[in-house]
Amino acid sequence: MENHVSRWFNVQTVPESHTFSIEDRPGKKQIPLCRTIPIIDLANSERTEIVQEIIKASQEYGFFQVTNHGVPEDVINGAVKVLEELFTMPVDEISKEANSNGWVYMGSTSFATKGAHLWRDNLKHPCHPLEQSMQNWPQKPTRYRDIVGAYIVEIRRLSLIILELISQGLGLEKGYLGGISQVQFLTASNYPPCPDPSLTLGLLKHFDHSLITILFQGNVEGLQVLKDGKWIGVEVVPNAFVVNIGTQVEIISNGKLRSAQHRVVTNKEKSRATIATFINPCPDCIIEPAKVIVNEANPPLYPSLSFKEFVNVSKPFGPFTDVIQNGCIDE
Repeated sequence: MENHVSRWFNVQTVPESHTFSIEDRPGKKQIPLCRTIPIIDLANSERTEIVQEIIKASQEYGFFQVTNHGVPEDVINGAVKVLEELFTMPVDEISKEANSNGWVYMGSTSFATKGAHLWRDNLKHPCHPLEQSMQNWPQKPTRYRDIVGAYIVEIRRLSLIILELISQGLGLEKGYLGGISQVQFLTASNYPPCPDPSLTLGLLKHFDHSLITILFQGNVEGLQVLKDGKWIGVEVVPNAFVVNIGTQVEIISNGKLRSAQHRVVTNKEKSRATIATFINPCPDCIIEPAKVIVNEANPPLYPSLSFKEFVNVSKPFGPFTDVIQNGCIDE
């Protein structure tokens, strides 16, 4: 496969370089699309009901979707469109742009994990502090910074709403999670059509080592969550955001809420574009069970770690088995 965007077109077979081991590949077994992962209407006037739904979903699935979130549809569509335009640029031009500005671009042959390359193109850049970070974002397409900047502003607003609802559900003081949070990273991915989705992956199974992750998954399914030892597909809900609980909130809740393993599979007929934003705490924060939650009857299940320590450990405690990269593993 040539190192150019055109490599994705008219590919008839999955090359060996992108074929994962039998243990990691999805296989040909049909994975059911789950329609029971909660879809939470943030415009519901009964705040207590919203809080209860979020806590229940976070305990049972580690995932939920939100609608009526207040992020304008044109802001979402604009961000998706400008990212799609970026991914259609020649790879040499994208790489040159990334190297000169300090953001990260990974084409389908630039990074291998578990002996194979992921079936995707991906970019990642920081988002906090926003005005400062924007100076190192892509300059092409020329409107990228304005459009994605507007998107990040909306995601920040939404993240504060969701974190406050979680704080309330856990019995934490007002602003507990929102006060320590930042929209630290954006990662966008292009998953082209794949001739044999059973052999490869868009993203290997992993946990997100964030407070929460907010994902716009477009209009094509591909996200799968591991529940009770079985994979289930996350349905696409128009104009909704997927929210998943990161390992940091699992720690803060002392295990009351759970972070779920998830992966991304490919599609034979359609391409898929996604935008994930990782909400992390400030660098000087301590990641530990909230003191209001723990007591003699409910002792802390996790040690206290500075955010730097949390980021630097390679195999965290408890159920967290993935290597942490930059405080998150991207979608």
